[in-house]
Amino acid sequence: MGMTIKIEGLTKRFGGLTALDGVSLGVGEGEVVGYIGPNGAGKTTTIRVLLGILRATSGSAKVFGMDAWADAVEVHRRIAYVPGDVSLWPNLTGGEVIDLFAALRGGADKAKRDRLLKAFDLDPAKKCRTYSKGNRQKVALVAAFASDAEAYILDEPTSGLDPLMGEIFVDQLLRLKGEGKAIFLSSHILSEVARLCDREGVIMKGRLVKVGTVGELRMGPSIGGDGGAETMEGLFMRYYRESGGEGEGGDGGGRDAAQDGGGEGGEGGEGGEGSGSGKGVGSGGRGGR
Repeated sequence: MGMTIKIEGLTKRFGGLTALDGVSLGVGEGEVVGYIGPNGAGKTTTIRVLLGILRATSGSAKVFGMDAWADAVEVHRRIAYVPGDVSLWPNLTGGEVIDLFAALRGGADKAKRDRLLKAFDLDPAKKCRTYSKGNRQKVALVAAFASDAEAYILDEPTSGLDPLMGEIFVDQLLRLKGEGKAIFLSSHILSEVARLCDREGVIMKGRLVKVGTVGELRMGPSIGGDGGAETMEGLFMRYYRESGGEGEGGDGGGRDAAQDGGGEGGEGGEGGEGSGSGKGVGSGGRGGR
């Protein structure tokens, strides 16, 4: 199976802080690969390198065999991206935002768009400023899933969704997997990862400490020392403790936030919001460069 997304020896430094340290991971066609770790572990930094928002210090990040930095515009024509913290234009309606992202791709299947709006119970006529966090997330998900992207990069995509909408998300992701799409899923929801992903990568303090199937990750010494299979929560805590116990800051102070104050942090995505942290949705090249 060829790798649609291929990361090899990826290192990213911000001054004296090493945000990513030799990360290697791949995602093949029709495969869902989970990326789990505590806040500040380096998940979002990895995704920003894949999106061409940040340039790797060393190593490589390739999508469809193209360099994620040098060929970012072409890569973005073929991928869909959903962040965990969606900002939208306040005076546009949800439907207008979805249609804008579709237009950047050359149009979308209106019937598919309408099915997704119904499935996610989203009113597209409302102004974005009136949406709750969950409804803003739905706009991003509908825009991504209505596209005909070849690969999907999802960074905490169910943030703010209620359990019912979480099930709709699972159904849509399984549909995409069945269509042979490559899906890179960063998530804090371990049950979601266990249910959806073919393989998982566990990242702690910028280092990938384990890659394998859910079954492979679960086999080993449990938290209580009994051996055998353990829960996803148990294995997460085991790797967390083995990596040093305490994290290095939450969303505002860890590795994933380090670049927001740096020289490259102001590069949003074309069709994104142009925010300092590059929290764009959908597709496009590097904006504001």
